[in-house]
Formats: sequence, C-alpha cells, structure tokens
Amino acid sequence: MIKFSSLEKGQVIGSKTVTVNRGDLVRYAGASGDFNPIHYSERFATEVELPSVIAHGMFTMGAVVDLVGAWVGNPGAIVDYQTRFTKPVVVEDPAGSNPSDAEGTAIEVEGKIGALDEEAQTARVDLTVTANGTKVLMKCQAVVQL
Repeated sequence: MIKFSSLEKGQVIGSKTVTVNRGDLVRYAGASGDFNPIHYSERFATEVELPSVIAHGMFTMGAVVDLVGAWVGNPGAIVDYQTRFTKPVVVEDPAGSNPSDAEGTAIEVEGKIGALDEEAQTARVDLTVTANGTKVLMKCQAVVQL
C-alpha cells in the first residue's frame, strides 16, 4: 500500500517496456471491433501515407497505463487518465516469420509523480511514452486516488 506522505513530486514510480507485434494488433482488433486496415494491411497503410502498419491508439494507451495500476496495486484507484496522440506506433512486418511470434516494436514507458493534491489525497502520474526513440503520447497523465 502506497502512503501519500511517502510521495514527492518528480519521484519515479517505475518503467517498463511493452512489446507489440502484428499478431497483437489482430487480437486487439478482434477484441475491440476496430478493423481499420491501417492496423493490419501494409498496402493500405502506405496508400494513406503512413510509414507502415500502426498500433491502435487505444491499445497503446491501455498498455502503458498498466504501469500505474501495477505501481498503485489497484487499477481501480486510477480516477482519471488522459493523453494526446502525437505519433503513431509503427509495427513493422516481421519479414518471413509468423507475425504472432515476431519480436515486435518496443514501447518504452516511464512514470513520475507530476503533482500531489494533499487535500484530495491524489497523485498525478506523468507518463513518458516512446517508440523507436520518438514520443508517441504527450501529456499522458493518470490521477490516482490514494
């Protein structure tokens, strides 16, 4: 159990790497109902001027907030979560291998305490999210009720 009094602004809560491959995108499409071809068709993605197939924005958003839920020990303690999508997460073709077995694209996530509200006993966690060295989410913030 995290105690509000033990937190400081700027404190790192942790980091993790989320790997996404094209097999993950197919499974996510089935679960979410988002079958936009930019998430599975190389031809279509490049025709609409994307560099390649890209991950679903909501897949990325959901995968990275897991860092906060694991840190606080209860995903239900996250009372607000928001971000701005700035760059797509490009998921390259694994070239000759089974897409479900491919290594995939690494999404790097680090969380830091961005603000503390003593009266409300909440902490805002600011997430830095990059893929291939590029920030893919901006103003990615989760508020946790402690």
